Amino acid sequence: MSFLKTIDTNLFHSELPYKPMGKYVHFLTIRITESYPLFQTDGELNKARVRAGIQDKTPISRLSMFKRKQSTPERLVGRELLRNYDLVTADECEYNVSFAMDNPDCIIYGFAIGDSGSEKSKVVVDTAFSITPFDESHETFTLNAPFENGTMTSKGEKGSKPGEVTSRINQQDHIRPQVFFPSIVTLKDPTEASFIYVFNNILRTRHYGAQTTRTGRVRNELLGVIFADGEIISNLRWTQAIYDQMKEKNTLPTLDPLDEEDVIDAATTAIEQLMSQEFIVHTDYIGGEFQPLLNEVKTLVGSEAGIQSVLQQADAEAKEYAQKHISSKKKAKAKSTN
Repeated sequence: MSFLKTIDTNLFHSELPYKPMGKYVHFLTIRITESYPLFQTDGELNKARVRAGIQDKTPISRLSMFKRKQSTPERLVGRELLRNYDLVTADECEYNVSFAMDNPDCIIYGFAIGDSGSEKSKVVVDTAFSITPFDESHETFTLNAPFENGTMTSKGEKGSKPGEVTSRINQQDHIRPQVFFPSIVTLKDPTEASFIYVFNNILRTRHYGAQTTRTGRVRNELLGVIFADGEIISNLRWTQAIYDQMKEKNTLPTLDPLDEEDVIDAATTAIEQLMSQEFIVHTDYIGGEFQPLLNEVKTLVGSEAGIQSVLQQADAEAKEYAQKHISSKKKAKAKSTN
């Protein structure tokens, strides 16, 4: 079954291959914070000391968005859709507890269940870095826990005396709104259905980081996709190239948030220049060439019939893959233990 008319179907496999076949698709994404998310480890925001740009060698600290902070929310969105359309049940497949091993989430994003089996993820995500320095990209908030009456003064609740002012106050660093994280999401050996499945997960995911029910709002702005016979540049190098572009055009204010149009223009120019230096075979859909594909995918997954047909095709491919390769591994292991 073919879904897309704006792209060459020869870029996809007809079925999910068991061994790497050298087909890659790279989703060029700018992740834009729209509230105060937390990307942290051990109570502190993740950051790294790196060079500001490729040309600008000044060392700066940048916020870091680790790979699991990106891939986990996206695969959970996909799992939610699979359950919504009755392709997976919570009883048969529970994330990080009991994987069914035969649905699109398990086969595309991978799983590991000790001796029961494992599947390597076909989605590769690396750490993303903020364009702006750490000091310009975060704020420290004072948090409190009010009593039932909505004030910080107790009326004699359990464990406190009437009139006592609570000491339940804490400080926490949060990432500011409109901080930009360039991120390349790579899918290995895609079929058309798995390509749209991952594409849709990126488009739909709205929350990242800790406390996702209260904050963590992030919008994914896709700038293009690149089909290639190998991996392309890293998130860090792309970010540094964007920084150089914006510095050259004097669009890096020190106090105000970056302008989104300036970021997208610089990111597009930077990736086109970087790809011109690559020595791999690649087909690029960036800028004006990407817009028809983006519109077609949004139209397809924006209708119930469209998203359901994509999920059903992805599920059929996953089950065929599991039957051929995962079940056969189980049988081979059973023979070897007898």
